[in-house]
Amino acid sequence: MADYQEMYLTLFRAATKAIDLLDRGKGMEARALLIRAQQETEELYIEGE
Repeated sequence: MADYQEMYLTLFRAATKAIDLLDRGKGMEARALLIRAQQETEELYIEGE
């Protein structure tokens, strides 16, 4: 069974870090971080099926 709590926390933490990066003018780093978090979350979902 997929661990939705872990997936949520993965994306929430990434969003929090991305907001900080955006506030510091580091948009490309924020974008990359969110893409990595999305991929990690997708992997967690696939592994949990």
